[in-house]
Amino acid sequence: MAKEEITKEQEQLARFAKALGHPIRVAILQMLAKQTCCYHGDMSEILPIAKSTLSQHLSELKDAGLIQGKITPPMVLYCIHKKNWALAKSLFDSLLTEEENVSEKCCLT
Repeated sequence: MAKEEITKEQEQLARFAKALGHPIRVAILQMLAKQTCCYHGDMSEILPIAKSTLSQHLSELKDAGLIQGKITPPMVLYCIHKKNWALAKSLFDSLLTEEENVSEKCCLT
């Protein structure tokens, strides 16, 4: 049997999953998803972390493409990256529904 290649979709899904691998990042995404427009306040006043730590988490989410930001001194605006948010939803949905194709019997039970 030939080895399978890792697909671009698998790489992208892993990148999104890594970005979601911390509860503060999940909280940031949930907070931004509830906004009708870009968030422009100080998230460190809402979330239980220091500004420097928050900055690292925001950077990770930006690098993964899940959020976008714009610096307009003295403010920084953040919002969900809608196109990548939809892609992440689709990739996770695909992964989490693959079990429907798996046999009901597990070799361990």
